[in-house]
Amino acid sequence: MSGVKLDNIVKAYGEIEVVHGINLEVQEKEFVVLVGPSGCGKSTTLRMIAGLEEITDGELKIDDRLVNRVAPKDRDVAMVFQNYALYPHLNVAENIAFGLRIRKESKEAIEKSVSEVGEILGLTPYLQRRPADLSGGQRQRVAMGRAIVRRPKVFLFDEPLSNLDAKLRTQMRAEIKRLHKRLGATSVYVTHDQVEAMTLADRIVVMNAGVIEQIGTPMEVFMNPVNTFVAGFIGSPPMNQVKAVIQKRQGSSELHAKIGDDLVKLPETLPIEDGQEVILGIRPEHLSLNPDASSTSIPISLDLVETLGSEALLHATLNETPIIAKTETQGDIDHLWEVTEVHAPVSLIKLFDAQTGLAIREKSGS
Repeated sequence: MSGVKLDNIVKAYGEIEVVHGINLEVQEKEFVVLVGPSGCGKSTTLRMIAGLEEITDGELKIDDRLVNRVAPKDRDVAMVFQNYALYPHLNVAENIAFGLRIRKESKEAIEKSVSEVGEILGLTPYLQRRPADLSGGQRQRVAMGRAIVRRPKVFLFDEPLSNLDAKLRTQMRAEIKRLHKRLGATSVYVTHDQVEAMTLADRIVVMNAGVIEQIGTPMEVFMNPVNTFVAGFIGSPPMNQVKAVIQKRQGSSELHAKIGDDLVKLPETLPIEDGQEVILGIRPEHLSLNPDASSTSIPISLDLVETLGSEALLHATLNETPIIAKTETQGDIDHLWEVTEVHAPVSLIKLFDAQTGLAIREKSGS
């Protein structure tokens, strides 16, 4: 296995530039997920790694080898597509073995490899069936088997679960995670589904409009988004964002965010000025109905209680801005309709500059 390095990669179609000089290094055996909205450049980036799209500028290296001008078949990568891309006239075993036959490997070696992959993916009972006789999840496992059997340096996944229903997506996420742990393969995975990104990735690469907004572990990106875009994209539901103005109390180190007529206490270590316009961010999961010594109260006007079984989403407004609180129901939701305020741990409140959207970080050494 080996790593992948993108150095100032640019992709343009004529005069229209869609990927703007991105830099990324995928370590050996790492599972990296490119995530972002439709049209952000993530699939184009993946296809440039695969060799299916020509690189306009920059350098792409696989296993420290420059591959900009190397044909896809010679890059030693395997790609799993959204639409499975199986041969309908071949059975499962023949689909898995197709690449090995092209390489003219021996019949014995092919049969052994197909048998091993069939066992790994739970496809042994289906080896003689054709794709039309399989479920969506089984077809996607065949597509993965065809990639695995080649033992490439890098696995590439282009939204492989988007055609599956919700239950199958959950099952396949778990299978892909187990498969990665078993094979230790270098993998680059593209999705628009941030839940997939959070559950699968060693590191997440958040993309927007052809640039990388943030790279980090799932928890780094979730807990410390670098800007309002990442804060609003990662998380389900995403981070609440409310416009506010900083207010300092005279003769005190206390900081508050003034939202309408209400004051929300802030961490005292933030480098902010009195009167500064900010965006206050707080995750729905971090809003509680029960106050404690470390929390600050936030008055809300409740609009809707959405029940999800063991949890409920409280849809409300704060100074005319919609916000969501996520809370446990404990089998009772009637009392939730009486909620008039929620409580946020002061340490978990995030601030962003109202003009740039960039996160306001704590003072160094604090």
